[in-house]
Amino acid sequence: MPLKLSLRPGEKFVVNGAVVQNGDRRAALVLQNKASVLREKDIMQPEEADTPAKRVYFPIMLMYLDMMGREKAYAEFATRLSEFMGAIRDASILAECIGVSKEVMAGEYYRALMRCRRLISYEAERLGLGHVDQSLPARGHAG
Repeated sequence: MPLKLSLRPGEKFVVNGAVVQNGDRRAALVLQNKASVLREKDIMQPEEADTPAKRVYFPIMLMYLDMMGREKAYAEFATRLSEFMGAIRDASILAECIGVSKEVMAGEYYRALMRCRRLISYEAERLGLGHVDQSLPARGHAG
């Protein structure tokens, strides 16, 4: 099934590891085959992985974008998820963690990233940061 991206002027996105930037007008792209695609709002820079839940998200993102580095990123993911789960007592969030793990094990990295957003929101609420936008900060440049 094709994937249609509607892009804002200047919006960046990554396709199979390549950073692409839209021109000065709105555009729509249609990807006809399977590709690893992340919009700028979903890309996290290493320095932004500054909380336990974000440290779970970051290696999943790397597994999704970098097929060659998946083994190393998986080891980091497994460590970070175990640490996160060890600190959580909320049954529904633990279930989300298990769901994230199942998605990763199935190679469904994008789905795992979207599930991981729930962990980031939960963590932000617990840390007293209030409601957090479901998009990630997109500071700096993509990729």
